[in-house]
Amino acid sequence: MLVTIRDVAKATGVAPSTVSRVIADNPRISEETKTKVRNAMKELGYHPNINARNLAVKSTKAIGVIMPSSADKALQNPFFPEILRGIGSVTHGMGYSITLSSGITDDEIFDEVERMVYGSYVDGVILLYSRMNDRVMNFLHEKNFPFVIVGKPYEHVGEITHVDNDNFTAGKEITNHLIDMGHEKIAFIGGSKKLFVTMDREAGYEAALMDAYLEHSESYRMHTEFLKSGGREAVARLLSQDTPPTGIVVSDDLMSLGVLSTLEEVGYTVPDDISLVSFNNVYLSEITKPALTTVDIQIHELGAESARALIERTLDKTVAARRVTVPHKIVYRNSVGRIEAL
Repeated sequence: MLVTIRDVAKATGVAPSTVSRVIADNPRISEETKTKVRNAMKELGYHPNINARNLAVKSTKAIGVIMPSSADKALQNPFFPEILRGIGSVTHGMGYSITLSSGITDDEIFDEVERMVYGSYVDGVILLYSRMNDRVMNFLHEKNFPFVIVGKPYEHVGEITHVDNDNFTAGKEITNHLIDMGHEKIAFIGGSKKLFVTMDREAGYEAALMDAYLEHSESYRMHTEFLKSGGREAVARLLSQDTPPTGIVVSDDLMSLGVLSTLEEVGYTVPDDISLVSFNNVYLSEITKPALTTVDIQIHELGAESARALIERTLDKTVAARRVTVPHKIVYRNSVGRIEAL
């Protein structure tokens, strides 16, 4: 039999309105009364009608999370489960649920975001990417719908809350580590040129080479998908050049696994024959052989900060847009060898 508010009120000797206020955690209700009512709710098996309560306060208590591509493909990269874990660590504690985009094509993902907004399915949206001329971002901005970007917006920078690392500095620092170890022929493997995370890390790589007066040839730059297969494809092209690099900066750990396996297949040893540095510090970077020197971008914290920032905006749409910068650090492991000067 369905237990109602009236049943709880009768069991505790309080008015039904008092039970409703306890459910809403009204500060005017004493802790003693709250404890008594909550104990009765538990004993009777009463569960509040969250949909009805949310309708009353015009809130869904849900947030949308949008992937850069189909969830099926994106979730192959450990970055995304970890950032979702960070988001969930905040939403769970605040009583919010997560609605994950499930579209496969760009059109399907856009249609899904439209349904979220027009159907009032979510209170706000987190974009787990930032790229040029993104119509999802432009749509959310145009509709003045609460959203947060993990990354750096292409435009309207001062008007959009975003959570990011200093990817330019990180790219420069990790490239400088190779330079400090004596490397001069250094390549870069990144994701799509349209993604700001790739653009910033590559710009940092280039700045480090320029500061050291080293060659930064276009033939040493490869762009592919953030997947293991992408790393395999890119390194195969690099090794086919007349002068292969002695060091490679890879902008994602999963891509680095593809680089490592391809190097091994063709007889190269890391770090004896070629050195490798990477980004993200996902769990795979520590257990692979050799363990990767990589930039720890604190993925979990990126997710947690994006959730906090979004919920803040859903509760008060007048909150000023801001940038949240999550610090990074280099984790030194075994994938870089020193090249001795001649």
